[in-house]
Amino acid sequence: MSEPPVTPAEAQPRDVYLLALPELLLFPGQFLPVVVDQPDLIRTVDAAFAETERLVAVVPRAVDPAALEAVGGDVSKLAPGPLREVGTLATIPRMRRASDGSMQLLLHGQHRLRLLDAAEGAVPVRATILPAPDQPHSNDTVEALSRSLQQTFARMAELIPQTNEELVQTVQNTDSPLEMVYLLAVTVRMEAAERYAVLAADDLEQKLRTMLKVLRRELDLLELGSKLQSEAAGEISRSQREYFLRQQLKAIRQELGESGDDGAELDELRDRLEAAALPEEALTTARRELRRLEQIPQQAAEYHVIRTYLDLILELPWNSQTADDLDLRRAQRVLDEDHWGLAKVKDRILEYLAVRKLKQDLRGPVLCFVGPPGVGKTSLGQSIARSLGRQFVRLSLGGVHDEAEIRGHRRTYIGAMPGRVIESLRRCGVRNPVFMLDEIDKVTASLHGDPSSALLEVLDPAQNNTFRDNYLDLPFDLSQVLFITTANVLQTVQPALRDRLELLEIEGYTDLEKQQIARRYLLPRQVRDHGLQGGQFELTVPALRRVIGAYTRESGVRNLERQIGSLCRKAARQVAGGKERVVVRQGDLAGLLGPETVYNEVAARTARPGVVTGLSVTATGGDVLFIEALRMPGTGQLKLTGQLGDVMRESAEAAFSFVRANATALGVAPEVMATSDFHLHVPAGGIPKDGPSAGITMATALLSALLERPVDPTVAMTGEVTLTGQVLPIGGVKEKVLAARRAGIKTVLLPARNAPEAAQLPAEVRSSVELVTVDQLPVVFQRALGVVVSGPARG
Repeated sequence: MSEPPVTPAEAQPRDVYLLALPELLLFPGQFLPVVVDQPDLIRTVDAAFAETERLVAVVPRAVDPAALEAVGGDVSKLAPGPLREVGTLATIPRMRRASDGSMQLLLHGQHRLRLLDAAEGAVPVRATILPAPDQPHSNDTVEALSRSLQQTFARMAELIPQTNEELVQTVQNTDSPLEMVYLLAVTVRMEAAERYAVLAADDLEQKLRTMLKVLRRELDLLELGSKLQSEAAGEISRSQREYFLRQQLKAIRQELGESGDDGAELDELRDRLEAAALPEEALTTARRELRRLEQIPQQAAEYHVIRTYLDLILELPWNSQTADDLDLRRAQRVLDEDHWGLAKVKDRILEYLAVRKLKQDLRGPVLCFVGPPGVGKTSLGQSIARSLGRQFVRLSLGGVHDEAEIRGHRRTYIGAMPGRVIESLRRCGVRNPVFMLDEIDKVTASLHGDPSSALLEVLDPAQNNTFRDNYLDLPFDLSQVLFITTANVLQTVQPALRDRLELLEIEGYTDLEKQQIARRYLLPRQVRDHGLQGGQFELTVPALRRVIGAYTRESGVRNLERQIGSLCRKAARQVAGGKERVVVRQGDLAGLLGPETVYNEVAARTARPGVVTGLSVTATGGDVLFIEALRMPGTGQLKLTGQLGDVMRESAEAAFSFVRANATALGVAPEVMATSDFHLHVPAGGIPKDGPSAGITMATALLSALLERPVDPTVAMTGEVTLTGQVLPIGGVKEKVLAARRAGIKTVLLPARNAPEAAQLPAEVRSSVELVTVDQLPVVFQRALGVVVSGPARG
């Protein structure tokens, strides 16, 4: 977000937050990374960052060179100096908190300002400023000074081998003298007072003259150094040459007034580097960057970039890891304490522990928990971490659309940062956490790349032992990380990524399971969270059953916990008013939670011919789906509405063709089909629908409309249909049957090849819903409509 341009005529005083540090200079149009560790400044930045515009006035504090030399160049030991008059209005596009409590900012300069007043005693610190934007102009003098600057800088670049060629081209090709002088001011070594003079000068010619004076002085020093190096190159050894260069650089810095003693900081970095036990490639890279850091003045922007990169290398857990707790009994106890049921998932974790106990170098699996919201996928990851004795890291991928979020930005970009995977490992401090990638099905591709493709390397056990983040640009071993992903549906997950995941389906809960979960976990947690003591609140069993059946209709328990939380809040209010104990009975629910929100609409919807109850699976779990068919005079055409996808439309056409081909056998006169049009509609037209599992439902609706005979309202069905009338298997059997049970359905027609899944349903479900397996459409018609097909079906 950029501040809109301001002209001198529009300039009016305004109040903004103030960021003042010793000789902190930011030029308009430039980016500057800054580290803030003072509490009052951190609070000021927090306040500014919370604002929509994220504006802050960056004003330098003057530093007395003699006082700075007296304290050995340590700015932190100086008392705060006076504020300078001119600064820069900046935005804060990015902010990150470091582990030591400091704050790392990226500032973007907008335009100059003049400081009118500052309330330095208050926190956060605010100041009254007057915008003072530069007013560029052009004349012969400006043109001559600009060319002199370009020529001088080009000569300097020839004497400095490590000069960025892109920077040289930018200076040579720029059309704006103002942009050029600001670019050179942040690039070339110069005293703080000279740099401030460039910013403070109102006249463009004065800025150019100041900059030209600095460049010519620097060029003289470089030419002198080049001459000395040429003379001594053949006379001194490598070690003597390095010593000479360091002494020469030290003398140059003293001549430029940059004699701040940062040796202690560099020595500390060098000691940390040698003690870190880094891999060979990481150690080599870190040493090279440290040597570069020694050659760069602390005031240069590149200094902070390199320093941040070295901090990342030193803070990453290259070798640090936690020891796994391989006690299988304890792991089983921890998993059972936190979650009810979920036997398949618990068995898989215990199997991993057992194999890890026998094989110490086992790579971590990549599990994917698939299920509707509210079934405990995310919290299960925390329980797994607790059972293993590992740290838990959660990274939400919902809405991530930039590949750089996963792999990081290359360090050549201003404000570059590591990817979220590496950053998360840096924060947790160990290389083998339980790492949950939440909502992996919500990742979307964009112009910035496809994050799913970046996840391929992260989640592939054969590749992730040498994962390279773009920012780090070093191989990092992720093979010891236990990755767990979660998703509501798998259709939106990239096939190549899905192939790398070990899928564990977490299906919806039955009413009995919800009662157990509520009693064991939800109710105690809500009572505790609302400050109620033991014995002050009781929810009777009939009341709990009524809350589950009449106030929630879901596969998980998230809404159930909300309703229990609502009851606890109302009980807390009564207890706070003096009541010792609150007992909520079934008859109290209407007064506490309002009218019932779930009611059975199947009988009302299917009371007329042509309406059939189907079953579907969505991202939120199983649900009932009504299919409506209508016959009208026409020429035998079929119209489909309800925002149906291609697969569902083709399924409807196959069902229509079967009914039309077998009209006589089904008791329908052929002329009725020829003189009638049919309209097949799936309500909730604002929701896209697709899939083949509604095939037998649509065929039954068409036949019901033809015969003008209503379908049994207690029957629901699901199954794919073919042109020959065969009923093919479908997915999500448990979710669909549970949805039918919640809707009051007594009989569910399922494909015969789904009988094994039906047999694995909980006993309470199988005892309350009759599960009928069918393999042909005529069997469906006979069960739902009482229609007996005379003769073999045609197809």
